Amino acid sequence: MVTVTTVWTDGRVYYPLHAVPYTPAHHFWRGRGDPDFRTKPQLSAALAAAGSQAGFPCRAVVADCAYSVSDDWYLTLREARLPYVVHLKPHRGTWARADQPHTPVDAARALAWRDAEHPGDWTPAERRFRDGRTETWWAADATLGGWQPHGPCRLVVATTDPATLPDKATWYLSTNLPHPDAHHAATSPHPPADLAEIVRLYGLRPWIEQSYKQIKDELGWADFQVRSDRAIRRHQTLVNCAFTFCWDQWFAPPGPLDTTAPDPCPGNGPERGTSHTPPAPAALLAQGLTRGAILAHPGHHPAPLVVGLD
Repeated sequence: MVTVTTVWTDGRVYYPLHAVPYTPAHHFWRGRGDPDFRTKPQLSAALAAAGSQAGFPCRAVVADCAYSVSDDWYLTLREARLPYVVHLKPHRGTWARADQPHTPVDAARALAWRDAEHPGDWTPAERRFRDGRTETWWAADATLGGWQPHGPCRLVVATTDPATLPDKATWYLSTNLPHPDAHHAATSPHPPADLAEIVRLYGLRPWIEQSYKQIKDELGWADFQVRSDRAIRRHQTLVNCAFTFCWDQWFAPPGPLDTTAPDPCPGNGPERGTSHTPPAPAALLAQGLTRGAILAHPGHHPAPLVVGLD
């Protein structure tokens, strides 16, 4: 079961916006040619447009290389007038003259670089992390086919080492955010972005992994025991509601507890009989709030229940 989701973040917190289960082509009468069939990139672009229409501010839609191969993805975002920063596959080929680069990694290798004192075409870009760490990356506008530094579509390469372009620390980013010196920057629907901002924007993408970790592992996103499409959608909606409750409780100022509220677990023992589960590890949510495999009353312990979302 695959669900396409969109997540909004400002670099401090994140919030799930929309989710749509993906229906494979074989479930449709005409397969991939059926007018109702949508690929995952098509669904994600439509959800990004829906998030913008719902009023969520968006500096750029950020996505990994799984979406960079879909022309429909780009088309839908452009029609919605949304800016994007998307990772390209390093060896994705494109048409060009024989003596010119044909892949993003070829374009990166064509950029001038000697060392940090003589960076050539590269510009330092400092990345800051939530734990206080900083890393110096290097970024540059490259030329590859229709991607031009001052054109409507740019290819930005960001890496920790321009000399070796390590696979796990190099990004090849396509964006329609204009270069500050581009001739169309003044008339573009999107404010211009320098190299440091492009690196910062794509650096936000790991928030989607954080979303998966917390919503799936902590809130049971994939723990549905149903089969119908409608039931799955309802289950995932309830999970998002639970997530909303967690954020609400996290930011709400502490107040007096309602000790008169009935306890949903009045000490009747475990829900499913005697439990032989070993003691819970120290990292579990709501540790110490219950004596066994029973539910903790959310109204009595709101802060410890959501401490794992910090």
